[in-house]
Amino acid sequence: MNTFLTDDFLLDTATARTLYHEYAASMPIVDYHCHIDPKEIYEDRRFENITQVWLGGDHYKWRLMRSNGVDEYYITGDAPDREKFQKFAETLPRAIGNPLYHWCHLELKNYFGYRGVLNADTAEEIWNLCNEKLQNDPSMSARGLIQGSNVAMVGTTDDPCSDLAWHKKLREDASFTTKVCPSFRPDPALNIHKLGFAAYIAQLGETVGMTLSTVQDVKDALSARIAYFDANGCRAADHGLDYVMYHPVSDEEATAALQKALAGEPVSKEETEGYQTALLLHCGREYAAHNWAMQLHFSCVRNPNSRMLAQLGPDTGFDCMAVTDSCAATYALMDAWEREGKLPKTILYSLNPADNEWLDTLLGAFQSSEIPGKIQHGSAWWFNDNKIGMTDQLSSLGNLGVLGNFIGMLTDSRSLLSYARHEYFRRILCSLFGRWVEHGEYPADIPYLGGLVQDISYRNAKRYFNL
Repeated sequence: MNTFLTDDFLLDTATARTLYHEYAASMPIVDYHCHIDPKEIYEDRRFENITQVWLGGDHYKWRLMRSNGVDEYYITGDAPDREKFQKFAETLPRAIGNPLYHWCHLELKNYFGYRGVLNADTAEEIWNLCNEKLQNDPSMSARGLIQGSNVAMVGTTDDPCSDLAWHKKLREDASFTTKVCPSFRPDPALNIHKLGFAAYIAQLGETVGMTLSTVQDVKDALSARIAYFDANGCRAADHGLDYVMYHPVSDEEATAALQKALAGEPVSKEETEGYQTALLLHCGREYAAHNWAMQLHFSCVRNPNSRMLAQLGPDTGFDCMAVTDSCAATYALMDAWEREGKLPKTILYSLNPADNEWLDTLLGAFQSSEIPGKIQHGSAWWFNDNKIGMTDQLSSLGNLGVLGNFIGMLTDSRSLLSYARHEYFRRILCSLFGRWVEHGEYPADIPYLGGLVQDISYRNAKRYFNL
């Protein structure tokens, strides 16, 4: 029987242990998609206690606590931080098989030097240990945590209307060497069917100094903001879609739908898809012109619990996996750009792992000589970033594509301790490679395999995002 969380955690073969310890572990991190606030990085935020850095805004942990019957008062409510931490400590041991159990203990080990386990009985000891270090250790500030985690690049998620003031300040600060790059997230301008759309279009218009009344106006406004983001170091855009659509319409039809929405009138599914397709096609062309990567996240049901949405608002841990048919539309969308010679670097993420295989065959239909792996199957995302989900995504990509060109892991997190997820991914990657070697499915060429591991852990993303 193995001891929990040793230095060889998840590394179940000699090959895996060699690949991880000698090749993967020391590689820098390119965290190209996350939700860290750049203001926190610039101001070098410090945290008073472990609850602030661990439970504040972490939807994964909130969901876990709700599933354990914890009252909302201890999750997003006004309970004291110590009591919130206690409730989480009581929950975690019951989450056997959940990646949070692993992530949390990796974070306790890596950042606080704690090698025990968190439970109801150890909560007080861990609370005191973590808080003493957070409050007194200079390396436990926002910048210290990033640099101490060997992070080369942080890709934040930013609204097109943002002035990117904190990114500018960070770029001017030579004392902080990690690149903090904005990422363009234009969802509010495309979500014509959702509440707040008209107000957002007015805000976008104010940002660019024009009234937006036609779809061409919106395209021009987004183009102006893309140019602004590019001038401020942007490397990628990100679209969060319920599903991928492809319903091309004329600009006149898209404008008619826009004007209905601006007048507060409901728009049909067909009108929504037509408008969104027009804007997606336009944005993709712009991304290609600026050599950005376009990320498409889809197959997610947002806020299905209407009572809790009304009580807490969006992005509080109630989203779910969706079963959608995005396959044909994604092929058509990619082909539309390809026909024009304007297909951007693209990273595709489905929240539904049933989509793995069609995504991996799509890649091979649209690659080019511009860059190895121009079209990527994104890292196992959200509900899939667990041992099985990551192994399945890596295996599918290996079966149907060129795994050696994969750009690897991201945190998609709001927590500065989440860089342990990169370690988790690298251990799983090395374990998979190790098993293939041990089973005679790949030569035991350790230097070459080590190079592949380093490529997937770091170098491929460095090249892909022009770092």
